[in-house]
Amino acid sequence: MHTDKIDTSEKQLLVEELLEYSEKFLYLDSRDKIYLRNRLLSELKLSAPLKDKKNLDYVGKMSVPDALIEKLSSIAVQDNLAAEGTEELFTTRIMGELSPLPSVVADTFYAVKEKEGIEKACSYLFNLSIMNNYVQKTAISRNLMWKFDDKEKNRYIEITINLSKPEKDNKQIAKLVSAPVSGKYPACMLCKENVGFEGSASHPARGNLRTVPLTLGGESWFVQYSPYGYFNEHMIAVSDTHAPMKIDGGTIDKLLDFVDFFPNYMVGSNAALPIVGGSILNHEHFQGGGHLMPMHGAGIAVRLECDGHKSVVAGIVDWYNSVIRLESDERSQIAAVGKKLVSAWDKYSDSELSIIAETDGTKHNSITPIVRKEGGKYILDMILRNNMTSEEYPDGIFHAHPEYHNIKKEGIGLIEAMGMFILPGRLKTQLAEIADILCGKKPYDFGALSDKENNLFVHRFMIKQLMGEGLSPDLGDAERRVRDKVNQTCRNILINTAVFKEDESGRAGFLKFLATAGLKIKK
Repeated sequence: MHTDKIDTSEKQLLVEELLEYSEKFLYLDSRDKIYLRNRLLSELKLSAPLKDKKNLDYVGKMSVPDALIEKLSSIAVQDNLAAEGTEELFTTRIMGELSPLPSVVADTFYAVKEKEGIEKACSYLFNLSIMNNYVQKTAISRNLMWKFDDKEKNRYIEITINLSKPEKDNKQIAKLVSAPVSGKYPACMLCKENVGFEGSASHPARGNLRTVPLTLGGESWFVQYSPYGYFNEHMIAVSDTHAPMKIDGGTIDKLLDFVDFFPNYMVGSNAALPIVGGSILNHEHFQGGGHLMPMHGAGIAVRLECDGHKSVVAGIVDWYNSVIRLESDERSQIAAVGKKLVSAWDKYSDSELSIIAETDGTKHNSITPIVRKEGGKYILDMILRNNMTSEEYPDGIFHAHPEYHNIKKEGIGLIEAMGMFILPGRLKTQLAEIADILCGKKPYDFGALSDKENNLFVHRFMIKQLMGEGLSPDLGDAERRVRDKVNQTCRNILINTAVFKEDESGRAGFLKFLATAGLKIKK
């Protein structure tokens, strides 16, 4: 942020830069330029525009609006246009005013789709969302990302340390499911009323949010891109109605509708229960995009056949948790088998494996369904989930076990269950400090680490274990050992989430369940 005082001429220049930027990247119609200039002058408390014409060619070379937003933030604080710490509310409002109206964006999306195809339409909306700063490309690029090749299982996991979204625990998420709306506006972060919302201390500004309407399962929905962007073109599909997440036969139809409209994207739904669901369960939504997850690359461990549905190829996926894959060229057939599985799992219990469908009217079984298309073929992956707790595992029997909570405690939702771990931003500095301890750059004192106020308190047992294996000769080796520990932890968390383990009793239990839905080993 600028520290020197920004004078009137610099502010006037910024107005012209913003107009140039809008013409180059945000589809400003030249007929609206005078109007928009006057709106910006008003926002920046200026009485007149810049007199001298400047060469603004450099603006057209920008790939993100960061430099312009930095100037806006400085002016906002300097001129008391926004209180310090709330500059983003001001800059988002300005970027919203520079962006096309929501109706124009929707009409343009459909016009591009009709003329040039769905991929070009998606590029239009995605690029607009980057250039108007709704998708914050620079912030996303700071996330740490790597790939873990699990050679033992011939699988891989993708891991990212997220530096833009706060960590939530399961208790916070559970409260959201039944939280009353009680007049709050917008009712939640996903509601359609967020479009253009100014924001507050407790609710992010959404002036630059643009969405596109869509019909799924005969209901009104809309799509937008995620501001956090965990993967390429990370899209969110959201119901127009503020109602809790649910997984039923209708969910399968909606997901199939989505990939018929967006054959270039995969899409999935979080399971509709705390612990095994995502961080927002009080508003029905899906997540998708142009990225194949690690689970999608996994093969079939056990081939299955479906009674009465010969066109459906089925199998148990060779993956850490319990996944059934269905493939078919016939949408109605794959939908029918998928719905059978949803219905069968909804009421299935196996007390020997700690799988209980319901206790005192509270559901514990749910499914994480994911759909994609390859040519004309539909592929439906269904991850079986259960959120039972016990005295030994109060946070969830099929959740990350306590010894792994230092790395990941919040619910293992759709994205993690498919093998892409979104780890909390606190780990960036914590893991670096642990590496310093391992190579002797920082003193090791287990007593000090046992102090709850210590930044590394949550990692004390992991550090003790690593130190027990010896010091590292240099920082590079220490960093490798720490990362290896994170890799193994993420793999073990996925194993924890499996309702049917990869052992003899687990395999037998899996086949026993599948039989209740009309699936058996292929002869």
